[in-house]
Amino acid sequence: MSREKAYLQMLESSATIQWNIAMILEAKAVEAEKVKQWTHHHIHSRSFDNHEEQLKETLSIHEVIVEMVEGLTKLENGLYSNLKAVLGSGEDEGGGGFGGMSGDGFDFGDDSK
Repeated sequence: MSREKAYLQMLESSATIQWNIAMILEAKAVEAEKVKQWTHHHIHSRSFDNHEEQLKETLSIHEVIVEMVEGLTKLENGLYSNLKAVLGSGEDEGGGGFGGMSGDGFDFGDDSK
């Protein structure tokens, strides 16, 4: 298989993975809306004996959401590496084919904060 065909196959696979990620995110958005509604109805001070128990419950919910976002971020960083290899392969510039984005992720221009 030629290098171009291999790169094309990598891009097609990345597009398929991105589609699947979009479907996952859509399902997660529906699930998040349900969790939000449940949380609004069940996580309030009247449901717990003290504030510490309420805080523990809300932190556990938050932890699950953060873990999901971290997992998706790792997945996207892996896809970024593949796309960087494909798109950056023919570039002689120092930008790496993505207009100056670093290898650690996307540069949103707010590094000065």
